[in-house]
Amino acid sequence: MRQSYITYHHIISSLGFDSEANFERLKNSESGIKKHQRENGDDYYSSIIDKEKVDKLFSVIGDVDNYTTLEKMMLLSVNDIIKKSNLKITDKTGLILATTKGNVDVLSPKSKFYKDKNRAYLSELGKQINTFFSFKNETIVVSNACVSGILAVAVADGMIKSNTYDDVIIVSGDLVTEFILSGFTSFQAISDAPCKPFSKNRTGITIGEAVASVLVSSTKEENAIEVIGTASCNDANHISGPSRTGEGLFLAVESALKEAQIHPNEIDYISAHGTATNFNDEMEAIAFSRLEMGKTPINSLKGYYGHTLGASGLLETIIGIESLNQNTLIASHGFDELGVSEYMNIINKTEKKSLNIFLKTASGFGGCNTAVLFKKSSK
Repeated sequence: MRQSYITYHHIISSLGFDSEANFERLKNSESGIKKHQRENGDDYYSSIIDKEKVDKLFSVIGDVDNYTTLEKMMLLSVNDIIKKSNLKITDKTGLILATTKGNVDVLSPKSKFYKDKNRAYLSELGKQINTFFSFKNETIVVSNACVSGILAVAVADGMIKSNTYDDVIIVSGDLVTEFILSGFTSFQAISDAPCKPFSKNRTGITIGEAVASVLVSSTKEENAIEVIGTASCNDANHISGPSRTGEGLFLAVESALKEAQIHPNEIDYISAHGTATNFNDEMEAIAFSRLEMGKTPINSLKGYYGHTLGASGLLETIIGIESLNQNTLIASHGFDELGVSEYMNIINKTEKKSLNIFLKTASGFGGCNTAVLFKKSSK
C-alpha cells in the first residue's frame, strides 16, 4: 500500500502570513488574541487577520473585488502551496475544502455579495477555488464542525492510499463573524478574557480566524512528514456537549494507534483540541487518561489563535509538523494551574526536545472526534 506524506504547508493568521512566521512567533510566546469590538459595541477577545494586507497581497494574483474575504485568503494560501511545490495539476490531483461555515458572512446585508446568496453555499466556495486554479476534478467538501480540518487529512490519506489521487491539496478556513459570535454567545461559552485551555481559572472559549493549506502527496520529499494512522468516531452524545467519558475521542485515538501499529508510549507529543470550555477540557483529560497517555507532553494552541473552528485542526497540524522538524515543544499559552480531574503533562515552557511522532486530535459539535498520527519519514 502506498504511503502519504505532508510535504508543503501554509498558514494565514493573526500571527503571520506563512507557516514559518507563525512558528517563530509561537516560539517567542506571542499570542494573536487581542480585544476587539462587536457591531453592538460589546468588547470581545479574538485573533483577527489584517484584511488590508490580504487585499494587498491578493491584488498581485487577482481582482480583489471579485472574491469574498475568505476566498481571497484561501486562494492566496493554495497559490503559495502550488508555487513552492511546483505542482502540476492533473487528473490525479485532488482538492479538498475543509470549513465549518465558509462564506456565512455574505448573508449579512452589509456584505457586497449579499444579493448573491449562492455564494454562501460551501459547494460554491469550492468552485471558486477550483476554477481559479483550473483543477481537473470536482472539489470535495469536508464540513464536520470543528474536526473538519484534521478530518480532511484523513480523507486525503485514504485517497492517496487507494490510488485515487497522487496529490491532494487541502485548504481549510473560517472567519470570525457576527453569526459565529452570536452562536457561541448563546451557549454562554465565550470567555471574557483570552482563553486558558486546561487551566483551573479558564472561563470559556475564544473565537479566532485562520486559513491553512497542505499538500498531501504519495511522493516523499526531504523533511516530509508521514501520515501513519487516522481514525474518526462519533459518540452521538449531544448536539453540542461531548461525552463525559471521552468515549468518542478514546475510540478514535485507539483506532489510529491500531492502524499505525504503535504503542501509546511511542508518541512524543499530543496537539490537543483544548478549547478551554469546562466540558471539552475535562473530556479530553479523561480520554487521554483512559489511553494511559497522561504523562505524554501535551498542549493546546487555542491560547495563541483562539478556536479557528474548521481551520483549527489543519492549522494545529502544521504547527505540530514544524514542532517535529524543529524538535521544539511549544508551551500551552495561558496555562496556569491544572483544572481537570485527570493528570495531564501540559507543556508550560517552550523547549527543545527530540521528537519523532505526534498525535493531533480534534472534537466537535454533534459528537465528532478525529485522531491522526504523524511521523518523521526515514531518509
